[in-house]
Amino acid sequence: MTEIKIYNTKARAKEVFAPIDPENVRLYVCGPTVYDRAHLGNARPVVVFDVLQRLLCHVYGADHVTYVRNFTDVDDKINATALSRKEAGAEGSLEELVHERSNETIAWYLKDMGALGAQEPDHMPRATEFIAPMISMIEDLIAKGHAYEAEGHVLFAVESYKNYGALSGRSVDDMIAGARVEVAPYKRNPMDFVLWKPSTDELPGWDSPWGRGRPGWHIECSAMSHDLLGASFDIHGGGNDLQFPHHENEIAQSKCAHPDADFARYWMHNEMLQVEGKKMSKSLGNFFTVRDLLDQGVPGEVIRFVFLGTHYRKPMDWTNEKARVAQNHLELWASEVAPSWWVIQEFESDPAGFSRDYAEQELVDALADDLNTHAARDTLIRVAKRLSGLARASLTSDQVESEIRRLLAGSYLLGLDLVAIGKRLLERKVDLSEYALKFDSLRNDAKKTKDFSAVDAMKSALIAAGVQVRMLKEGVELEPGPDFDPSKLEDL
Repeated sequence: MTEIKIYNTKARAKEVFAPIDPENVRLYVCGPTVYDRAHLGNARPVVVFDVLQRLLCHVYGADHVTYVRNFTDVDDKINATALSRKEAGAEGSLEELVHERSNETIAWYLKDMGALGAQEPDHMPRATEFIAPMISMIEDLIAKGHAYEAEGHVLFAVESYKNYGALSGRSVDDMIAGARVEVAPYKRNPMDFVLWKPSTDELPGWDSPWGRGRPGWHIECSAMSHDLLGASFDIHGGGNDLQFPHHENEIAQSKCAHPDADFARYWMHNEMLQVEGKKMSKSLGNFFTVRDLLDQGVPGEVIRFVFLGTHYRKPMDWTNEKARVAQNHLELWASEVAPSWWVIQEFESDPAGFSRDYAEQELVDALADDLNTHAARDTLIRVAKRLSGLARASLTSDQVESEIRRLLAGSYLLGLDLVAIGKRLLERKVDLSEYALKFDSLRNDAKKTKDFSAVDAMKSALIAAGVQVRMLKEGVELEPGPDFDPSKLEDL
């Protein structure tokens, strides 16, 4: 069995992954707060942990892996949107409008992440579906002396958990200095955090021993993960912006509620995203959602390919040039695979089984080395090179088929759907043979006259029209690229 190594934030080291039960490998990832469209940075952990889930299924079997990613559907921003709709004349109670907004944004999220090739987790719990387990956990924490009620709130007493700060490696004093801590007169300690807070009659709320209210953010994940995965599970993941306070608080309340359990044994955190070398922000005009890119014609596989090019623990820089290179690679790969319809049929009948049978071990080993997606992607690039041009001509038909199987299998492990890309290419197939013949004629004339100005001019015009030009010894290959504009060919 392939040995998986992951960087455990808690240990600050790369460790061999040893699941609690190889027959029941469990992964929990903090999902979105569903108040609006997911921006590009929100998509990074989705892709990172989708690859991890694919790897775990590849090694342990899909029937032995459980992946949970939650939705936070209790939030002030969701409430604010519902309130503005009500004030604008929308029908229904405020609570109904909150639910409507959550349903709307969850549907957007799943559609947009699906476009990036992300498989849906086994469980996608909503916080509002687990209020009873949250109340039960809070009652237990109060009974054990780890939480207290104050002015309609219930707060976790940070000083009651001696290992608080172990995940982030910071002392309580450091965390107070470096965090925006809510100062409230009813807190015993400035770092104490909310487990339950009051809610108005209009806003969403639930009856509890402490009055009508709603849960704090941190208790949600502790209750949902416990309910679905148990008191001890294998991996907890999320963006590194969640390391403190969210994950630190999850650990404190979960370990105090279940002192004999491990909670999460391995913690994985992905780094943040930049755009053209700068932090993504609305003030810089470089803030955009996944849907913005999809609507601009950037395929989801291209976004994913760019993400895969940077290790998840390093900051990732999104650039238009990376997207262009990604599209060129993917369309070339899809065109190499497309003629082998019999292999595609076999692949589509059982993609996961096909991947287990044919994925290159070099690629699997790269992913098993703390999700080295860059190295895994480079392995696919090398496979694709063996299928192109003169390299392909030197292979037997059986060898070509074998390489195509490797390319399809490895692409599936990385979540890249070459079959879907190939179908899109067929839909926009354009006959450029007339231009190829003219180009060859000009090139043959230029070889005699040694004047290549006409060849260069036509090549420039083709490229300006979005045509990909490949100069081969036996002739020229022309294919429409992602920016193809047939109207620009009229002058040719």
